[in-house]
Amino acid sequence: MGQTNQDKILASLERYGPQCDDCLSESTLVRPRQQVHQICSYISRAGLIERIRNRVCPRCHRRKITNEINRSGDDLPRKPQSIFDRAASEGLNDLSERSRNNKNHDVEALSEDEIKQCLEAELRRQGWETEVAWGNQQGIDIDARRGQERWIIEVKGPGSRPPMRVNYFLAILGELLQRMDDPEARYSLALPDLPQFRRLWERLPALAKERTGIGAIFVSKDGAIEFLDR
Repeated sequence: MGQTNQDKILASLERYGPQCDDCLSESTLVRPRQQVHQICSYISRAGLIERIRNRVCPRCHRRKITNEINRSGDDLPRKPQSIFDRAASEGLNDLSERSRNNKNHDVEALSEDEIKQCLEAELRRQGWETEVAWGNQQGIDIDARRGQERWIIEVKGPGSRPPMRVNYFLAILGELLQRMDDPEARYSLALPDLPQFRRLWERLPALAKERTGIGAIFVSKDGAIEFLDR
């Protein structure tokens, strides 16, 4: 799966630095410009970027609202329920982050494919048959079946910085919601066992977990697996 428009915007801000919406539209080829405005407004509320009013854009040298990567954020905003609900209503496809960072991370944690390998081995040990989407392969990350039971698992790697992990967490929630077409299936997200991912899961409202039925799986760097139903 190619980059989403959100991915393109974040990548451009990382590479070229602060930009206004017009310059971002030109550097990313995301059009119309209003789409850039909508995406930047959303991801600024999620804490991934900052939108600064009445600032000179370094690219076009005009005084506008500029966007830049938020280097200080390390968690969801203080009202995670509103972020969750907004994600569900504003288009979860644009939250999808499918770049597989098997090597491009700076923490001691397993990559996405390594987490899949651990989970596949454990699920098979428990009697599940598994279909795994490796690397950039599209589809459900892990689709496990055991008799009449079905377990759908979406997996993310560690990311390279705190704001990226917030993005990954929101993305994996969105991907699971889009998979929910089997009322009998069990649904879980799987993440590296890092403190930030733990906090993000804990701060997701209990009501959201209860209504969606989503569980969490944390996999440590030594391959230990913890399953949390809700």
